[in-house]
Amino acid sequence: MESGPRILRDVLENCAVFCGRGGFISREGSHMSNGKEVVLLTGASGHMGFEAFRMLWEKRDRYDIVLLLRPSRVNRRRFRCYERQAGIVPRRGPGTVQGNGLKIVWGDARSREDVAEACRGIDWCLHLMAVIPPEADRDPEYTDLINNVATGYIIEAIESQDPEHIRMVYVGSVAQYGSRLPPVHVGRAGDPLLSCAYDYYSPSKNRAELAVMESRIRHRVSLRQTFIMIPDIFSLLDPILFHQPLDTYMESITLRDAARMLLRCLDMNDHPGFWRNAYNVSGGPACRATYLEFLDRIYRMMGVDCTRVMERRWFALQNFHCCFFEDARLLNEHLHHWDGGETLEDYYLQVWEALPWYLKLTGMLNRRFRPFRLLVQWITRMKLTRLALRESGPLGWIRNNDEGRIRAFYGSMEAFRNIPGWDEQMPCLDHDREYIRLDHGYDESAGKLDVEDL
Repeated sequence: MESGPRILRDVLENCAVFCGRGGFISREGSHMSNGKEVVLLTGASGHMGFEAFRMLWEKRDRYDIVLLLRPSRVNRRRFRCYERQAGIVPRRGPGTVQGNGLKIVWGDARSREDVAEACRGIDWCLHLMAVIPPEADRDPEYTDLINNVATGYIIEAIESQDPEHIRMVYVGSVAQYGSRLPPVHVGRAGDPLLSCAYDYYSPSKNRAELAVMESRIRHRVSLRQTFIMIPDIFSLLDPILFHQPLDTYMESITLRDAARMLLRCLDMNDHPGFWRNAYNVSGGPACRATYLEFLDRIYRMMGVDCTRVMERRWFALQNFHCCFFEDARLLNEHLHHWDGGETLEDYYLQVWEALPWYLKLTGMLNRRFRPFRLLVQWITRMKLTRLALRESGPLGWIRNNDEGRIRAFYGSMEAFRNIPGWDEQMPCLDHDREYIRLDHGYDESAGKLDVEDL
């Protein structure tokens, strides 16, 4: 027999669902409840997703929010305060709860039923849920299920309701373009989508984007997101740090601006020219840097010389993504997210502010006392060496004679051995260097295509 508290909790949950506390989505599902549009935000537990959720939470006077979340302990803790503010009685295990302006489907994106429940009665789908590297590289099958198959379920659910009304904003990735080292280091929408070798993330995003763009959803768009610079940068320490060539050109975006950009899509509605396109996303020219410049600034912030704690040959020579964008301004012309946006200098300040006190103290001591700095650099080098020696790190590939990855990321073992030190033959890192503009195979200067052109 069920206990009293359990029965009471179930009664309260049912009241929230059937009575629609706060005038939220009815059991049958309907658009514009209480004059507010209903927004499904997927991936709300990720870096960009949670930042977007927090911004959307401040707009509850205009929008009701729907989330599809795994019922993990971490997710439950993170969203518990929002459940309470919405008057929701938290529940254990999977299931749907809803209250004043918030509905959470505690479920699994691999479940067609859970996805359908999350999509029921929505006006908008902001779809940024994804398994990203390095996690994506460790479980390719799971990655495809979340990134690709689940996207198909969302499309299916929208098409079964109202594909003429519901608007879908799909968040893609710069990884879809594959390796774009000089002289093709500047990209634009329409360039070939060529995934890197051993990259399981990019193909899943390409397949999902194709499904979105070929769907019957009238208002659909793909935003190919660049590298999102999170303040807690040291939480990203992983052997993938060394997969990226030092002369990679990066046009990134801060976490806050990425979320702000996404929410500005909600103002598009029937905005002419915005929908049924793919755009490149970045923070603009003020967020440009090469990978070596980026690493140098991050480590100098700690009073450390990055060339003293890492060897140049640890970094791959090819086979990773990121580039400058020729056309990121096109999205900005619609969303104006560069207006009042953050720069690289703003980001470096955010990194410093996010550091725990003991790392700030370490950085200050490094700059003042050379013996202390040498000790810290020695310890850091030992830690990074162990990182590079992991199975997915470059020294791990060498130790295990992983010929496939050595060939993919270096070209050959000989090329790896011939990489010089930091003081020899450094690559050109000029931001204004000439580049080859990829030909899209037709006369781009012409007007609209006619039958004869086809």
